[in-house]
Amino acid sequence: MQDEILERLKKKVSGLPLAPGVYMMKDKTGHIIYVGKAKALKNRVSSYFRAIENHHPKVYQMVQNVYDFDYIVVDSEYEALVLECSLIKQHAPKYNILLKDDKGYHYIKVEKKPWGRISEVKQFLNDGDEYIGPYVSGFIVKQMVDETNKAFKLPTCSRRFPAEIGKGRPCLNRHIDLCIAPCTGRVSEAEYGEILAQAVDFIKGGSENSLKSLRKMMEEAAEALDFERAARLRDRIKAIEKISEHQKVVLSKVPEQDVIALSQLGRTVCAVVLKFRGSKLIDKKDFLLGEVESIDSARSEFLMRYYDTGGDIPPQIELDAPCEDQDLFEEYLTEKAGRRVHIHVPQRGEQHDLVLMAKENASQRLSHETARTGREIAALDELARLLGLPHPPHYIEAYDISNIGESTIVGGMVVFEEGRPLKQAYRKFAIKEQQGPDDYAAMTEVITRRLSRYREGDPHFSVLPDLILLDGGKGHVSTILPVVRAMGFDIPVFGMVKDDRHRTRAIAVDGGEISINSNRSAFSLVTAIQDEVHRFSIRYSRQKHQSGGFQLMLTRCEGIGQTRAVALLKHFKTVKAIRAATVEELCEVKGMTRTAAENLHAFLQEN
Repeated sequence: MQDEILERLKKKVSGLPLAPGVYMMKDKTGHIIYVGKAKALKNRVSSYFRAIENHHPKVYQMVQNVYDFDYIVVDSEYEALVLECSLIKQHAPKYNILLKDDKGYHYIKVEKKPWGRISEVKQFLNDGDEYIGPYVSGFIVKQMVDETNKAFKLPTCSRRFPAEIGKGRPCLNRHIDLCIAPCTGRVSEAEYGEILAQAVDFIKGGSENSLKSLRKMMEEAAEALDFERAARLRDRIKAIEKISEHQKVVLSKVPEQDVIALSQLGRTVCAVVLKFRGSKLIDKKDFLLGEVESIDSARSEFLMRYYDTGGDIPPQIELDAPCEDQDLFEEYLTEKAGRRVHIHVPQRGEQHDLVLMAKENASQRLSHETARTGREIAALDELARLLGLPHPPHYIEAYDISNIGESTIVGGMVVFEEGRPLKQAYRKFAIKEQQGPDDYAAMTEVITRRLSRYREGDPHFSVLPDLILLDGGKGHVSTILPVVRAMGFDIPVFGMVKDDRHRTRAIAVDGGEISINSNRSAFSLVTAIQDEVHRFSIRYSRQKHQSGGFQLMLTRCEGIGQTRAVALLKHFKTVKAIRAATVEELCEVKGMTRTAAENLHAFLQEN
């Protein structure tokens, strides 16, 4: 941002009132690029033009494009909220969260040819096939197609019939009894056509009507002594009943409600809305929100954008966490809906389970956009919530001190990026200043050296962690946290506490502990981190102890003193490599003579 523009904007900010209102950031062309509300206009707008380099990347980019701003003073925070929504809808600023209206029609396609398939499509084609629909919800269409194919064991593979009947082995679906496998040649074209017709009846008439029809057909087959056909119909009935039981899982006691949850990976956030109407889950919508400043601000902004762009407002909205200005939002949505609307954050029971279901769906959507699994994303989300972090930790560093006696004291650092070990970033620390076993002093040395390396521009320590975890309790945290703060770094520091059996039990904070046993995903992640840093530091400690003993042994050889012993270990890296070296290779070590090399080679062969 040019200095003259910044100074002009700061001067303009100084004239703003300490009153509620709405501000509009504009670019050089006069277009509005961001709209926000404020309880106190002067305080909020001035924050954009102070310490610009410390802003979140998205905010920094927006501020770089600000040429001017305008504002409107209102009488209350509620009026500011209503006006903000109206202006965003009117101008669609590029730096506000904008939700695209993805409403489109979906169809179930039934191929009207021998060996036809049932599939989900988004376009009606005049190709002679049967199209059932249209449906507004793609979620419902996909769910219906999947359940129908499973219940009637219709093929979903890429094989084409009758051309590929009898060619090649049947796929896995046949072996796990999910397909009638026309490819084997054991199903006639007429029988396949009958099953397909029954599947279409199931889609059109629902499970109850389909079950009545199939039971009648089964009884008729049994009376005609066609027991093989009766058995196939019986299996089909069981499959439909199983599908129906599965559908009951997504019923809710609250007839009309939306369940909303957000998940975050790095700076990208996904929001999922589960819509329950008539106690049934009728739709699922997911939205990728891109880079956001924090998941809490994203939750508030999403809530307003979603219901302000045409989403029907139910009497109850369940959230995965409290949102900013929740009371104002309730008031606004109540007025918009013309009836009372409650926003609630469930802590236990069925409603909490539904929120977890929505959060898992959000994590799964993010996993499709990245190389990460939904479980990894959920674990980072859960850990951030437990520790009160503004966003899930993208880059976690964990530290452990290991010692064998008083002579071998080392520190290990492991890194987990997006919930996975990043082994090329692991680092080893040989304790130099501390003499004798003092874990607190050794940990202080390790952390100080690590952060100093970052400040010096060392490329091996070029990334600052979002979270530091120490293998130890609150004593470690109360020792290391002041060290980190004194060096000018605002990095969260927590400890990993083990029980008497050396298993992860809790997370230590400055002055207490947070139990994590009941949080499965976070517990598994922290356990994996603690086990990994312990393994890494123990291994280094043993290697160093072994090399120290070997170094002492080398000095027993004639012509090998402390300096040459250190040079040998530095040159060959491992004990095994020194033992395997030839006289010529030993001569290549700095400071070695031919005589010393021959003596050492003979000494190693004898010992």
